[in-house]
Amino acid sequence: MCWVDILFWTALAIVVYTYVGYGVVLRLLVAVKELLFGRTPSGAKPSDEELPEMTLFIAAFNEEMVVDEKMANCLNLDYPREKLHIVWCTDGSNDHTVKWLGRWPQATVLHSPERRGKTAAINRGMQYVHTPIVTFTDANTMLNRDALRLIAGAFLQEKVGCVSGEKRIAAEGEVDAAQGGEGLYWKYESALKEWDSRLYSATGAAGELFAIRRELFQPMEEDTLLDDFILSMRIVQQGYTIAYLKDAYAVEKGSANLHEEEKRKIRIAAGGLQSIARLIPLLNIFRYGIFTFQYISHRVLRWSITPILLFLLLPLNLYLLLLGHYIHLYGILWLLQSLFYCAGSYGYYLSMKRTKNKLLYIPCYFLFMNFNVLRGMRYLSRRRKEQQGTWEKSARA
Repeated sequence: MCWVDILFWTALAIVVYTYVGYGVVLRLLVAVKELLFGRTPSGAKPSDEELPEMTLFIAAFNEEMVVDEKMANCLNLDYPREKLHIVWCTDGSNDHTVKWLGRWPQATVLHSPERRGKTAAINRGMQYVHTPIVTFTDANTMLNRDALRLIAGAFLQEKVGCVSGEKRIAAEGEVDAAQGGEGLYWKYESALKEWDSRLYSATGAAGELFAIRRELFQPMEEDTLLDDFILSMRIVQQGYTIAYLKDAYAVEKGSANLHEEEKRKIRIAAGGLQSIARLIPLLNIFRYGIFTFQYISHRVLRWSITPILLFLLLPLNLYLLLLGHYIHLYGILWLLQSLFYCAGSYGYYLSMKRTKNKLLYIPCYFLFMNFNVLRGMRYLSRRRKEQQGTWEKSARA
């Protein structure tokens, strides 16, 4: 066996572990832990008297199309009206967002005419928030009625510093590869987050719905791309955990098409790399123990070396075939990889033609997602030079 064989099998092992193996190992660890120590109760619903005051914080830019629907959703939540403060922090909106919000006296509007980005808006708005719990949500996502009461219940555990809700993708009628692939991806991702939380702590929160203890908030660098991830992970750095509640969820529509999803995936990939650099202390397993294992397995590998190794597998496989090494084994592996790439490419082609094919969602979205991690590396390099704090929003279906 030569060095190319070793490189190929190492790369294959890392790819399989990142996307499948970690889920299997994680589920087994959770089962063993709960067999030995029992499962930590979750889903408590405090009474009205027990509930703390809470701020529902919405950072928004040009969201006039969803203002009324979002406010109606906020006012329908099962939380005492006198204890819930609804804050919209509008960042440079130049449409009718602020005007439409003026029709809702229940909302406090913190408007700045200058657009500096979501992270800057959060930093600015949090100076005016003094409730013990702050729940962040996006303007275009709708929360289930029990979400806030369940989130408040999770904070009854003193070690919990952040609570992440579940993101769900609403698919209306027939969906394409962007919506279908995103929905399947988030179902698997949600399962991993739940198991992470049950083992020790979730590895980051999703911006669609998450909450923190106000005292733990730390202002972020204004060019931060993944504000939700950085904010929640820095709470872990302070010695707290992130609880994951699947019964507290936010529903949003999938991306309108693969082009719109592409913009989002590139930004997330770039933000992931940026986050790794800014969260280096969390890689210290001697200080953070099991959490470092979770963080590297669930996040760091996906945002760094695994996509590179994935796309190296095919040329390495072909090179080994040309060398004549274990020709039958490498021939089968090369054929399987080629078929997977063909299926993904054809799925992408059909998506561009607005043709639906559910069987091709998985290979198409998987390759699409990893390819955009590579593009995210270039995107991050460009943003470093420009020092931007804003980005282009992706259109939803």
